[in-house]
Amino acid sequence: MCGIAGQVKYNGKIDSANIDAMNDAIQHRGPDGHGIYLNADASVGLGHRRLSFLDLSEAGKQPMTNEDGTLWVTYNGEVYNYIELRVELEGHGHVFHSHTDTEVLLHGYEQWGAGMLNRLKGMFAFAIWDEKKKELFAARDRFGIKPLYYYYEGGSFVFGSEIKAIKANKDVTTTLDFTSFADYFVYRYVPSPKSIWQEVKKLPAAHYMLLKANGELSIKQYWDIPFDEKIIPDKEAIEKFDELLFNSIKIHARADVPVGSFLSGGYDSSALVYYMSRFGYTPDTFAIGFENWDVSEHLFAEMVAKQYGTNHHALILESQSLDLLDHLVWVYDEPNGDISIIPTYLVSQEAAKKVKTVMSGEGSDEMLVGYQWQKDYAPEKVGFLEKLKRLVKGENTPYIHGYYAMAMAMGRFDGAELRKLLHPDLHQHINHNVDWYYQSHFRTDIPELKAMQVMDFKHFMGEQILGKVDRAAMANSLEVRVPFLDHEIVEFVFGLSPDVYYRKDETKHLLYQNIKNHLPKEILDRRKQGFVGPDKYYMNMAWYERRLVDSKLVADKIINGEYVQQLLANKDHWRLWKVSVMELWYRKWC
Repeated sequence: MCGIAGQVKYNGKIDSANIDAMNDAIQHRGPDGHGIYLNADASVGLGHRRLSFLDLSEAGKQPMTNEDGTLWVTYNGEVYNYIELRVELEGHGHVFHSHTDTEVLLHGYEQWGAGMLNRLKGMFAFAIWDEKKKELFAARDRFGIKPLYYYYEGGSFVFGSEIKAIKANKDVTTTLDFTSFADYFVYRYVPSPKSIWQEVKKLPAAHYMLLKANGELSIKQYWDIPFDEKIIPDKEAIEKFDELLFNSIKIHARADVPVGSFLSGGYDSSALVYYMSRFGYTPDTFAIGFENWDVSEHLFAEMVAKQYGTNHHALILESQSLDLLDHLVWVYDEPNGDISIIPTYLVSQEAAKKVKTVMSGEGSDEMLVGYQWQKDYAPEKVGFLEKLKRLVKGENTPYIHGYYAMAMAMGRFDGAELRKLLHPDLHQHINHNVDWYYQSHFRTDIPELKAMQVMDFKHFMGEQILGKVDRAAMANSLEVRVPFLDHEIVEFVFGLSPDVYYRKDETKHLLYQNIKNHLPKEILDRRKQGFVGPDKYYMNMAWYERRLVDSKLVADKIINGEYVQQLLANKDHWRLWKVSVMELWYRKWC
C-alpha cells in the first residue's frame, strides 16, 4: 500500500520541488521509501511513497518503468492475482525483473491496454504515463477501496491519493465549494465526483481516465455490478459462497510481511479469523472497546481470539478520546461525519504497532443484507418502490426523504434544515433536491431489496465507509484488506435471486451457514451493532459547547449562530456532531 502523486503540465516545465512536496504531504501512506520520475522535457512528473509488502528489495521501488523506459507507473494498492497474471503475461513473452504486482500492471497495460482492468482482482489506484503517446492512463478499483483525486486547471493536471498531496503543489489554487459544503450535511461526506474544493474532483469507483497528448480528458466506467435472478439449490449456494470466500481470504493473505486482522466479535471479522485458520494461518487480532459498556465489541472479540488462539490486542476508549477529532480533520482532509472515525483511527494506530496490514470485513453487510434498514424495508406497506420510480422519472414524490435518506442521516438535514443552518447568502448553493446523489444511483430495473443493496454499495460503503477506513489506516501507515469485496463473490451473490441469499429470520444466510458450527454461540446470537460506541459517548454537550463557542463558521457568516445554540439547547447530538466535524475541518483547512 502506498501513496501516489503526479502532474502533467502543458504550459511550462514542472518544478520537481512540487512533486517532492506532494510526496512529503502523504509520507504517512508510505514511510518505507519514496521516488520521483521527471521526463526529459519536464512536462510530466510522478511521485510515490512506498509501504512495501511484496519484493521488499530496491527492485520494487516506484515509480517503476518497463524495459525500454516508455511506460512509467505510480501505484497504490494490491493486485492479489498478480502471480496468475504474471504467468499469463510470461506466456505472451513478457520478461519480469521484480516479484511485484506493480510490474504486472506495466506489462498488463502493454498487453491489454485498458482491458487489463477487467483482469485485476484487488484494490488499486494507479497512473501510467506513456512517453511514446504522451498520454496518462489512470484507474480506480471496482468498489473505490483506494482513493484518487485530481485537479485540472490552467493547463496543469495534478493527481494524488489524498487532497493534501494536491494542495501541496504550488501550481494549485482551490476555493471552497459551497454546494459540497451543503451536501456534506445531507450525506455525512462529499459525494463523487465532487470534493469539498471546486477545482478538485474524485475519480469515481470502477472508472478510468485517459489524458491525451492534446490535453483532452475522458473518463469511462469499466465495471458495474451485474444482476441476474438465478435460483439454485440452497446447498449449492452455501458451498459456492464458502469456496469463493475461502479463496479470496487466502489470496488476500499473500504478502512478504505478516497479515493481521481487525476483530470486532461480529460475524464478518470473526469469519475472517475462522477462514484463516482453515489454511493454517493465525493472525494478530485487534479490537476496540468502550469503558463501562456491557455490549462493547472487545468483550466479544476476546471470545473468538481465545477460541482460535490469536495474539490479541484490545484498546479501551474513554470519553476524552473525542478530542482526537482535532487531529482527524487533518487525516481526512475533507469532512467525513461518520461517527466511527475515532475508533477506526485508534484501532488502526494500535494495529500498526504490530503489523503493516490487516484484514477487515467491509462489504459483507451490503452484499448479504446485514443492515437493519435493509431488513426493515417494506415496500408493500409504504409504497416505497413505486414512489421512488416516480421520483426517478421526474415526478415530485421525494419519498426517499422518508426512508433511505433518514436511515443514512443520523441527524437529518433536509432542505428546510439546511436553510436554518446556512447563512442566507449561501442558500443559493442548496440543491433543490438535496437527495440528488441517492436518486442518481437508484435502480428501478432490479428487485427492491437489491436496489437498496446497490444504494449501500454506491453510497454508504463506497463513499463513506471505505474512505473512512483508508484515511484512518493509512494515516498510521497501515494497509487494510477487504476480502468480502472480491468482485467474483459480489457477482455471484447479485447473480442470485434474493430468495436464495436472504432469509428474514437468519442473519446473512450464506455466511451464517458456513460459520454456525465454528464460532461461539454468543457471536452467532449477537445483534448487529456497527462499529460505534454507546450513544452517551457522542452526547457530551460540554464537549460540543467548547468546540463551537467561538465558531469560525459563524464568524465568517457561513452558518447561523442562533441555529447552533438551538441545537445545543435541544441536545441534538447527531446534528451537533456533523457541525463540529465541519467546524474543526474549516479551521484547519480554510
